[in-house]
Amino acid sequence: MKLILSLIRRDLTLSMRQGGGVGTALGFFLTVVVLLPIGIGPDQALLARIAPGALWISLLLSVLLSADRIFQQDYEDGSLDIMTMGPVPFEMVALAKAVAHWLSTSLPLAIAAPLLGFLVNLEPAAILPLTLAMVLGSVALSLIAAIGAAVTVGLRRGGLLVSILVLPLYIPVLIFGLSASQPDAAPGLTAASLLILAAITLVSLVVSPLASAAALRSYLK
Repeated sequence: MKLILSLIRRDLTLSMRQGGGVGTALGFFLTVVVLLPIGIGPDQALLARIAPGALWISLLLSVLLSADRIFQQDYEDGSLDIMTMGPVPFEMVALAKAVAHWLSTSLPLAIAAPLLGFLVNLEPAAILPLTLAMVLGSVALSLIAAIGAAVTVGLRRGGLLVSILVLPLYIPVLIFGLSASQPDAAPGLTAASLLILAAITLVSLVVSPLASAAALRSYLK
């Protein structure tokens, strides 16, 4: 466990020093949120209706921008080869790197999104359910992104391929995350959607390390 925590701290430190992935994701998110009201116009009622969906889509696309960086640097400098021979199971290494991506990119965006919702006229009653859904869904986003990053780690222009592979897997997260973010939803719908979103996250927690490790091993042979 100490080695896994050390790996997470290492990735977080590198992410803070480089700043490219986090800065790009945050900049893209702010760009979408700021430009959307300008493009739609001054219709406040329309903005309030589409605000949760706009914030969710901005979060998904922002996470995708940094997805290819999860394993890329360690693959290029040979660190992954060393990690395969270490005492930590390679599946746990893949999980640790996905967790580091969540802590450095997905979680900050998930927390910032509802706070920036005033730019798209987000209803105050939607802030709490949207925050809960995004924090929970962001875990699944990073875990699924890790699978795409592992499959394309050895390919040129892998970022585009990651988007093509991962976007279909993001659709269930988007559907149930958006359903859980509606403050005026039918009784019980929000709780049911959160439970389904939690189930998707748990399935991703099991599948992602196994699939990511298998994909990475195919490149490291």
